[in-house]
Amino acid sequence: MIALAQQPAPTGAQLFEPIAGVLQGPRCMNCHTVKAPHQKDVGIPHAQLVVRGADGHGAATLQCAACHQIANSADGKVPGAPNWHLAPLSMKWEGLTQAQICEQIKDPARNGNRRTLHEAIDHMKVDPLVLWAWNPGAGRTTPVISHAEFVRYLEIWAAADGPCPK
Repeated sequence: MIALAQQPAPTGAQLFEPIAGVLQGPRCMNCHTVKAPHQKDVGIPHAQLVVRGADGHGAATLQCAACHQIANSADGKVPGAPNWHLAPLSMKWEGLTQAQICEQIKDPARNGNRRTLHEAIDHMKVDPLVLWAWNPGAGRTTPVISHAEFVRYLEIWAAADGPCPK
């Protein structure tokens, strides 16, 4: 009788890698910042000296909504989605490793008070700002995998109890 070789279970790093490929891409990282939003695929500081502001919606004198409407502009140059704003500071990923981002996603104190992996994944499934990444307008790349694939990887990762890279 021939024994079938068992495949080793994927590691946390292997399960999280495709997820991190999206989260560490410019569509996410440009808004999961500390002081100010970034722009373009290279993450340059936002033009017009835009800053975070107290609530992540820009300075009192220049709110995000002054330029960013509920949809991309007709020419696609000004991105838009409902309630355009930066991620809360508790959800900043700027300067974090894949392992640190992974741990943050699971921590309600740093993930928007989402108490379960299902709640965190639901945010990434339906939030208009997240979905915008796959329809970013003129001259912007989309994430490295489709939204459907991203959700599938999130669900596989969650089913394994959300292991993180070491």
